This record gives sequence, structure tokens and C-alpha cells, in this order.
Amino acid sequence: MRPITRRAIIGFALVCLALLALGALPSFLGAGEPYYLTATPTDADGEAVNVTGLSERRYPYLTSAIESASGRSDPYRRGPFGLKESFAHSPFDERDGLVARNPDARRDGGVLVEDGDDRYLVAVSRG
Repeated sequence: MRPITRRAIIGFALVCLALLALGALPSFLGAGEPYYLTATPTDADGEAVNVTGLSERRYPYLTSAIESASGRSDPYRRGPFGLKESFAHSPFDERDGLVARNPDARRDGGVLVEDGDDRYLVAVSRG
């Protein structure tokens, strides 16, 4: 094998390993207080985002918050240097996704959503 071909293959392998590490690394970078997506039952009127048919793969924090007895999702911890937010899905992404679906559903404390006949005020809370 020619030296230039060997270097190219080694360089390609290192880039692949670095990308794999960046994909796995965010879960190990969690630091600080946890953030939760909370779903508080409410009787508020007005525009709401219909979340009845949303995929739990796309909205795992929202789904776990609505289904849990406490109304809180699994914890999410931010990364120490801002790296984790670039590579990992967060409750902040889900909140922003809900607002993008219906900007009129935004409230002071979060986003108004409806799941079937139930209405929730969904917000990101700390600790």
C-alpha cells in the first residue's frame, strides 16, 4: 500500500472515530442542576398545540411529562462548555418545537397544549 493511501485511510478512520465520540459524548457531559419539562393540568382557554398524535420518539420529554404522575419528564443536564446542546436533544428543543407548531399557544409560563380532552401548560423548570 502506498504511504499516501495509508495516511488517507488512517485520517478517514480518525475522523469517523471522532464523529462517533461526539455522538456518544454528550450523555457524559451533563453538569449542574437538572432541567425538566413539566406538564401542569390547566383549564386555560385559547389556542393550544394538539399533541395527541405526536411521536414519543420526536418528543420524549413531553411524552414522559404527560404520562408521569408527577407531571415531570426525565431530567436533562446541560453540558459544561455548551457542547452538549449542539449534539443532544433537550426539553428546550421540544418547547421551541411546540411554539413553532402554534406560536399563539405561547403563554407566560410556557406553552399551552392539549392531549385529547386534557389541557396542559408545558414549561421547562429547573431542579
